Amino acid sequence: MPATPPFLPFALPDIGEQEEREVLETLRSGWLTTGPKVRRLEEEFARFLGQPQLQLLAVNSATSGLHLALDALGVGPGDEVITTTHTFTATAEVIRYLGAQPVLVDIEPDSLCIDPERVAERITARTRALIVVHFAGRSADMTALLALARRHGLYVIEDAAHALPASHAGQRIGTLDSDATVFSFYANKTMTTGEGGMLVLRDPAHARRARAMRLHGIDRDAFARFTSQVPAWRYDVIAPGFKYNLTDIAAAIGLAQLPRLHAMQQRRAQIAAQYRQALADLPLRLPPLPLPGDMHAWHLFVVQVQGMERDAFVQAMFERGIGMSVHYVPLHQMSYWRESCSLQAADFPVSQAVYERTASLPIYSRMDDGQVQRVMDAVRQVLQSGAQPSAVA
Repeated sequence: MPATPPFLPFALPDIGEQEEREVLETLRSGWLTTGPKVRRLEEEFARFLGQPQLQLLAVNSATSGLHLALDALGVGPGDEVITTTHTFTATAEVIRYLGAQPVLVDIEPDSLCIDPERVAERITARTRALIVVHFAGRSADMTALLALARRHGLYVIEDAAHALPASHAGQRIGTLDSDATVFSFYANKTMTTGEGGMLVLRDPAHARRARAMRLHGIDRDAFARFTSQVPAWRYDVIAPGFKYNLTDIAAAIGLAQLPRLHAMQQRRAQIAAQYRQALADLPLRLPPLPLPGDMHAWHLFVVQVQGMERDAFVQAMFERGIGMSVHYVPLHQMSYWRESCSLQAADFPVSQAVYERTASLPIYSRMDDGQVQRVMDAVRQVLQSGAQPSAVA
C-alpha cells in the first residue's frame, strides 16, 4: 500500500544556509537588538528600490509601519482615512489607534484591489488620507488613485504587504509618488525576517518623526547612543512613542533574503504559470494578471471557486493533504468592524461575492514541481468529484 504523502502546508519560508550564517554571525557579535544589521538592511533595501534619497525605517511589523506612517502624516481625531474592506484587519485598525475614522470601500471586480471610483464617492471634507492595499502581489491602479488624491489634497499610504517585488506602470512599488509605502516581512511573505517590515517615506521631516516614534519617542536610537562618543544616557524624549524597532537578529535574515528576492519571485511566477495552464479548463476564476510591463509578486494565488461551495472545496483539499487559506474574510464580515462602522454586506457587493468564492492555493518558492503537481491534481480531483454546485456559482 503506497505511503500517504506528507501534508503540504499553505506557506513555508524559504530559509537556507546564508540566513543561518547571518543569524549566527549576529549572535556571536554581541549586538542583538537594533544595530548595524538593521542599518545595513535599510541601506540595502534603498539600493534595491533604486532611490537612495528615500527615507527607510525597518520596523517589527507592517502594522507598526502603517501606524508610524499615519502618525508621521499627522492623522488624528476627527480625520477620516479611506481604505478597503477587502484586507487584513491591521490596515484599518491602525487608523483607530490614532482616533481617526476608517471609511471602507469596495474593490474592483477585475483587479480585486481598491476601486478608485468607490474611493471618489466617499471623500468628504474630513478625509485626510487614503490607504491603498495591493492585493495578492498585483498593484492597485495607482495612476488613478494618486491623481484622485492630488485633486483632493489627500495623503497616500501604500499597504504593500503583498507587493514585494511588484510594479505599476513600469515603476517599482515603493518608488511611486505616494507619501509612504509599507512592506511586510512576515513569515509567509515573499521575503521574510520572521516578523518585521519596512517603512518607506519621501519627506525627511516625516521620517524624523517616525524614527523617533519607532523607539519610545527617543531622539537617538540605541545603536547611535551606545556607539557614539556622547554618553549613552544623554537623550531626549520628544513624544510618547512606541516599541516598533526591528532587531539585528531579524535583520540578519533579511540581509540574506534580499539578494534572493528576484529568484524567489521568479519561482513563484513559474508556479503561478503552471497553475494557470493546468487549471484553465476547470470551473475556477483564476487570479488577474498584471498589466503589460508590470511585475506581479505572486504572494498569493487566489482562485474563485465556481463549481462547488467554497468551504466544501477547501475542506476537500485539506482531506487530500493540501493546506489552503482564504484571502480575505472582508472587514465588513468581522463583528468589530461590522458593528462599530455600521457595515452591511450589501454595501460591498464585489468584495462579498469574491469572498464567498475565494480560496488561496499554496504558492511559495520552496515548492518543488512534484508538490505543485500534487496541488493541481487535487484541485482537479475535487472539482471533478461530483460535488454539489455552489449556490453562488
